[in-house]
Amino acid sequence: QARPLESGGGLVQPGGSLRLSCTSPGFRSNNCGMQWYRQAAENERAFVSLLTPGGTPWYADLAKGRFTISADTRTETVYLQMNSLRPAGTTICTCKTCGTGICSKSTWGKGTQVTISP
Repeated sequence: QARPLESGGGLVQPGGSLRLSCTSPGFRSNNCGMQWYRQAAENERAFVSLLTPGGTPWYADLAKGRFTISADTRTETVYLQMNSLRPAGTTICTCKTCGTGICSKSTWGKGTQVTISP
């Protein structure tokens, strides 16, 4: 399974929105799900959201009602739409495939930086 490539991060004010993208060629043909995590400096990586191989979304409490995960199977890209962003400083958002077999053996992407600040 190819290493994912994330994009879409940036600087946004509290209350604003960002849409992150995670492209991982082969993740749909391998019947993988995709998960998003975020990590602030000195902190552990924290779960944000995942999309199961069957297309069911799951969200951490911090994301419920504000974030939406979706997939474009044609481009093998998973999106994380983040609305009503809260002040959180700078975090690195990364994605990784999930599931069984080859889906469980992929590596983390390099991540995309998200800064939420006035």
